[in-house]
Amino acid sequence: MFLEVKGLHKSFDGNEVLHGVSFSVESGKALGLLGRNGAGKSTTIRILMDVFKADKGEITVDGKPFYAKDFNIGYLPEERGLYPKKKVSEQLIYLASLRGLSHKEAKQNVKAWLKRLGIEEYENRILDTLSKGNQQKVQLVQTLICDPDLIILDEPFSGLDPVNSQILKEVVQEQIQKGKLVIFSSHQMNYVEEFCEDIIILHHGDVVLQGNVKQLKKEYGKNRIVLRAGIPEHEFSSFLKQECSQILHVYKQNGNEFIVELENHIERKDVLKKMMEHDIELEAFYLYEASLTDIFVDKAGDDK
Repeated sequence: MFLEVKGLHKSFDGNEVLHGVSFSVESGKALGLLGRNGAGKSTTIRILMDVFKADKGEITVDGKPFYAKDFNIGYLPEERGLYPKKKVSEQLIYLASLRGLSHKEAKQNVKAWLKRLGIEEYENRILDTLSKGNQQKVQLVQTLICDPDLIILDEPFSGLDPVNSQILKEVVQEQIQKGKLVIFSSHQMNYVEEFCEDIIILHHGDVVLQGNVKQLKKEYGKNRIVLRAGIPEHEFSSFLKQECSQILHVYKQNGNEFIVELENHIERKDVLKKMMEHDIELEAFYLYEASLTDIFVDKAGDDK
């Protein structure tokens, strides 16, 4: 399946919060839907789930209009939405039944998923007696229990320790490999990089960046190198800004390590030559590779 979101606009009380948001995701891939709080991620997700309608724009699947009621959607919200005073299995079976499973199917699926996530011993426990991590795993069970076509995960690793995070990572990878449509929203960029081939970054309701993660990182690293010298930080900084201003400028500084961006038509060998001319002994000299965090901060970090 190929899901395409085209030009979504949405306003609340005269305040437009989405300004023509467009993106696409296909079966067997995960899309990272990123943005700071208030960027428009939740509004976009709620339009997908038909919680409310867009003012303008359309959503299609394989070129045909997308109607949420015709698809099985698994949604894991950032805020836990289960009943804290109810038994785990009781409410999971109830929710699965609401989504069309027979009581027998629901019971079988609940047992299978609780076992898969290592929490079968808690099936008859009251939910809020579980740890935060195990409550999050129960949330994941309700997300996947009906074998959804479209899976939307909003901060799925919240509250999980490293062991449980690994279990969840395996489950998410399994769903992607099964050909599910996955939309993954998180502020933990390491997980986004691990799951998502493509990302979209929203900022104040606008799409400020989208594309393939590897390609975006490559583009952000273009013409940038990392330098570290065996001289005091202030001396090296002064040297780069005064003696090298014609060939590069300092992009970022982390202690005595400088990320510099080369001017047009300048090659790395020209930088080395400049260092040698002034007897600067380099301790590090390598190509800069931007992290997804760097890219996110660059595109969504400033309220301009």
